[in-house]
Amino acid sequence: MTHRRTAVITGASAGFGRALSRALVQRGWRVIGTARRADRLEQVHAELGAAFLAVPGDITDPEHRARLAAIARDTGSLDLVVNNASRLGPSPLPRLADYPLDELERVYRTNVIAPLAVLQRVLPVLAPDGVVVNISSDAGVEPYPQWGGYGSSKAALDQLTAILGAEHPDLSIYAFDPGDMRTEMHQAAFPDEDISDRPEPETVVPALLRLIEERPKNARYTAADFATRIMR
Repeated sequence: MTHRRTAVITGASAGFGRALSRALVQRGWRVIGTARRADRLEQVHAELGAAFLAVPGDITDPEHRARLAAIARDTGSLDLVVNNASRLGPSPLPRLADYPLDELERVYRTNVIAPLAVLQRVLPVLAPDGVVVNISSDAGVEPYPQWGGYGSSKAALDQLTAILGAEHPDLSIYAFDPGDMRTEMHQAAFPDEDISDRPEPETVVPALLRLIEERPKNARYTAADFATRIMR
């Protein structure tokens, strides 16, 4: 009997997480999807069927992370973890000199602490050839004004991912920058702009699927890196 691969995807109710969930289910995967909006997760379940297991909750909540790990453990084998859930911070985006520190703490709890906490829970049940992908951003590399909160959190996530990759060379651990996309978060970052020229998340998913299948060395990659085939 063919092994059915299983993925955990955070932020699976909309945008890139939903598009990735759909693509994996279409390829025969089982997806354990989590997000805060139970109603939206249920819509994804209604679309994708029994192969999508909706687990509503907040990844900053330790009890929810424990439940997510228990469900992953019960599947018998976990092949992929995608930490996609992110918090943008205040909209419009403030300058760092004016950034509310309580909001900055929330951004870091969601974008840095929670992904590591999820991995601490699920790495023990990840398959020996498992893959971890932490969704990054060019804001973690480029010093864009007003992007200091979100950008610095993604920079921290990139370094965290790099160290995890060095500590677990037997696993495939990546930071992946999908680039600008037409999502609610991107619209919130530019509340007065028309973002209809940004690509739909579905158009970026093939790049991540190629990363998962090709498994180059542990590093940070962008969607553009997979316009041509990457060799190990």
